Amino acid sequence: MSKNKIPTTKDIYIEIEGIKVAVVQSAKTRISRDTKPVEAFGEDEPVAHAQGRKQYTIDISRVYATDDAIKDGIDFTELEDFTVVFVKPDHKVIYTGCEWTEIGENYTLNEHVAEDISITATKRRKEEL
Repeated sequence: MSKNKIPTTKDIYIEIEGIKVAVVQSAKTRISRDTKPVEAFGEDEPVAHAQGRKQYTIDISRVYATDDAIKDGIDFTELEDFTVVFVKPDHKVIYTGCEWTEIGENYTLNEHVAEDISITATKRRKEEL
């Protein structure tokens, strides 16, 4: 891969127990962490920052249920403890312990799609292909 080339995402999907249940057209991820200043006697400014827990937030758009998931009657509002996977050319980024926090739907005839889903995840890992 060229040094100047940014690796693109080849696939984004939701899986439950290792089974792909939906594909995603686009996504945005955020990692945040609380920090607390460490004060020292006699100092006007903090001397360091204590790191808190990380929180992973994923906003996905245009979520299409797979044919098998549709046959099984998938309901995005019933999803719990699922996985979101981003496939890059040389690795995967896998978010586990996912729970949805908000779902926005548009209704179109004969289309099984949730427009926007906001998700929080408990863990993030990178897996080489």
